[in-house]
Amino acid sequence: MRPLRHGYTNQTVGDGAVVAKTYEGPDAALRLERERTLLTRLRGRLPVPPIHAADAGTLTLGFLPGTPGQELLDAGHAPAVLAACGRLLRRVHDTPTGGLALGPSDPGVVLVHGDFGPNNVLVDPESWEVTALVDWEFAHLGRPIEDLAWCEWLVRTHHPARVPALDHFFDAYGGDVPPWPDRQAEMLARCEALERFCHRWEPEGPGVRLWRERTATTASWR
Repeated sequence: MRPLRHGYTNQTVGDGAVVAKTYEGPDAALRLERERTLLTRLRGRLPVPPIHAADAGTLTLGFLPGTPGQELLDAGHAPAVLAACGRLLRRVHDTPTGGLALGPSDPGVVLVHGDFGPNNVLVDPESWEVTALVDWEFAHLGRPIEDLAWCEWLVRTHHPARVPALDHFFDAYGGDVPPWPDRQAEMLARCEALERFCHRWEPEGPGVRLWRERTATTASWR
């Protein structure tokens, strides 16, 4: 087992056959149970990894093929990757929410991944289809703009040269794009929530300072 790239909150290791994810930080047990429940109930409806075991704070998953989307972005394939993300996100938001154990489903509420973006998708670089959407620990019922804005934030923050390709993401998702002030407000709300998460983990630690800086940067975008 070796550490996998692109894991930031938890310890994630794999050996090419399975992936073991050990949850860390606030609400670790709750986040594990949420992800376990959703992966079980979404299997066959969305491209999610199979569960092999869940014990002692670790979720063991089957290894799925594909290349991390952010690596393909950096390799110059932004239009294809972001279009694949848009098509997948439409499927996520169109998923019936009954039986997902996430609470009552009110009108206008959809299944929100909670950390949606090229960092959490695996893509087949030949067909450009998503082979897996991972990291469901922050999933909940909410508004579509939450995932739409966060995917845009991830691209703007980690792949700024690929921002012009975001049109492919929104076009593939379909429908009207929420206006920029609403998207920016949603980005700021998420940055502030992650700052609070880090403060619970390590008060005034480096994570808190990082998210304060990112909040300020996000607020400066025009």
